[in-house]
Amino acid sequence: MTGAEMHALVRRLYPLCRSITGDGVRETLRIIGEHLPLDVTEVPSGTRAFDWTVPPEWNIRDAYIADATGRRVVDFAESTLHVVGYSEPVTARMSLAELRRHLHTLPEHPDWIPYRTSYYQRDWGFCLSQRTLDALADGEYEVHIDSTLADGHLTYAEHVVPGRVSDEVIISCHVCHPSLANDNLAGIAVASQLALHLARQKPHYTYRFLFVPGTIGSITWLARNQHRIEKVKHGLVLACAGDRGRLTYKRSRRGDAAVDRAAEHVLSGRPHRLVDFSPYGYDERQYCSPGFNLGVGCLTRTPYAVYPEYHTSADNPDFVTEEAMADTLAACVEILAVLDRDRRYLTLNPHCEPQLGKRGLYDALGGRSDAKQAQFALLWVLSYSDGEHSLLDIADRAGLPFDAIAAAGDALLAAELVKE
Repeated sequence: MTGAEMHALVRRLYPLCRSITGDGVRETLRIIGEHLPLDVTEVPSGTRAFDWTVPPEWNIRDAYIADATGRRVVDFAESTLHVVGYSEPVTARMSLAELRRHLHTLPEHPDWIPYRTSYYQRDWGFCLSQRTLDALADGEYEVHIDSTLADGHLTYAEHVVPGRVSDEVIISCHVCHPSLANDNLAGIAVASQLALHLARQKPHYTYRFLFVPGTIGSITWLARNQHRIEKVKHGLVLACAGDRGRLTYKRSRRGDAAVDRAAEHVLSGRPHRLVDFSPYGYDERQYCSPGFNLGVGCLTRTPYAVYPEYHTSADNPDFVTEEAMADTLAACVEILAVLDRDRRYLTLNPHCEPQLGKRGLYDALGGRSDAKQAQFALLWVLSYSDGEHSLLDIADRAGLPFDAIAAAGDALLAAELVKE
């Protein structure tokens, strides 16, 4: 799946009406399942998940506002954003004055449609451009929302890439937003490609990809998996993965978790921004909640609520680029490679440097353009293989790329100069 293929997946998923429950989520997971085998879970409405309850399932078939001539001035068929998420069904006629309290616009961006929801409070509404609203004449309008709120299920999916150990890294993205390309279809596309990449690598850790509705989905997953949470050693939430902004990494609640340090090391070589944890954002705030306190960070490009197009119709497939998604994917691959290869070694020759030449370690470097760097890496790993410093610690201390330090560790392990 190239950048072009990731962008094609975004375009394909874009028209679907997703919410925290419903057939839009199921269809989204079905399409993702064409690329990855998924284990889909359906959790009944009314199920308790800590302090939360799985809500009724919401589905929608049609919605519109029609003027006195019958012309649809706002039509759900043209954009899934036109209806407030979780709107209850309504069929009525009312004046424009009565209708206005159910209408949402963005006056500062008169051509954009906002994204609004009413998950946990029964209501209904429409979102439209300010320009459309300004053009509406006084008079009576027909309002129709053909939706259902009924007992059903919350749906999420998992994909597991087996590793050499059962300890896990979770990669989480949300599947509950309707026609919003950066938030979070680009995250879904990058996660899907990342899973395919890892499957070809025979990784050390087991990688569990979570495609969940935001907030209630991750809370429900955590509630259903408390018995195995101790297996989760690292994690990353992916969102806003396709805009042209620089990469942004939000640290875990711990602030110094292995994934935080891996992300900082990798991103130091490219334009980026690091931010500390806050209890506002995406599902990292659930994984990092005090009762779990998992080492889970969040990788985005421009963060949520910072770019003007966020949660509007301007967050469309033209807003995300193949190049940006490919760059996000590359960063993910590098961060996970650091996590996967990071080890602590103990030297078997603690008294002075061992003679590397007689073991062929220097000869093996001959002709390499980075021979001097590789030689330094050997010495750094030998010097700090005291059981207390990880390879990432050594790379940071030496100011060398992690790959060089990890390769030196592999060479010294093969020469039986260090042990794990």
